[in-house]
Amino acid sequence: MSIFHNRSKSMPVAVPPTDVATESGAAPLQQATGGETSVSQAPVEKTDAQWREELSPEEYRVLRQAGTERPYTGEYWDTHTRGVYKCRACGTELFTSNEKFDSHCGWPSFWAPLAEGTVRYIHDRTLGMERVEVRCATCDSHLGHVFDGEGYGTPTDQRYCINSVSLQLVPTDDAGH
Repeated sequence: MSIFHNRSKSMPVAVPPTDVATESGAAPLQQATGGETSVSQAPVEKTDAQWREELSPEEYRVLRQAGTERPYTGEYWDTHTRGVYKCRACGTELFTSNEKFDSHCGWPSFWAPLAEGTVRYIHDRTLGMERVEVRCATCDSHLGHVFDGEGYGTPTDQRYCINSVSLQLVPTDDAGH
């Protein structure tokens, strides 16, 4: 499974998975250049004990153990507030309300990340499915999955289906944007 962005030349493009597998058996996907400046922060590395201390049990289950919140229960699935969505674990800016759309799937949906390099992709073969997992590129926290070709009519024909508990919305007035 591969993901490709069909946006203007200044937008990020993801490429098909490599043949290299991670320890979990998931093949990583790589970001290709798309003309946009990569957003890179120093990697956040913490012990499991530190993550457990800083995150609520539900945040830990989703962000650190790749769990999924129940649909239609998360804080942002139906939010239309303008702003920036940050990683709840490390504060990296990941998505904006400009790319958020109503998919009616029960989770916040975006048609693209904020910038190239803010997220990374992993080929996910869990639960007998072929999916592409989306993780924060800074702290490696699980965010959700990205799906191609579902016909939503977005500029990329993709749906980044992201757990609300993985995000923290900073409204535009508070975001300094």
